[in-house]
Amino acid sequence: MPEISDEYMKAMLPKTKAYTAVILKPGPRAGMEGADKIKWEHGRRNFSLRAEGKLSIVCPVLAPEVNGIGIFDLSLEETRAVMDSDPGVVAGTFIYEAYPCRSFPGDALP
Repeated sequence: MPEISDEYMKAMLPKTKAYTAVILKPGPRAGMEGADKIKWEHGRRNFSLRAEGKLSIVCPVLAPEVNGIGIFDLSLEETRAVMDSDPGVVAGTFIYEAYPCRSFPGDALP
């Protein structure tokens, strides 16, 4: 592993920016009839949010207790407004948790 000095860390930490992390989980109506169509529209909306630059990272999760993780380039309040109007959240097929977080602008998945 590369050695990282205290000076480097002190220089880098102020370069972080505020984001909002969302954890998407199955909702009370996750198994309802028509849920697949609702999930498809949720995915279409994610593509639109990515195209607008509001949703920087989208990670579907293949686990029964978590459906996805997203990093929004929005405030916590703005992210909650976006998520509260998500078709899956509105229908009850998803619930979510949102947390303020920080990261380095330009970070990307390999």
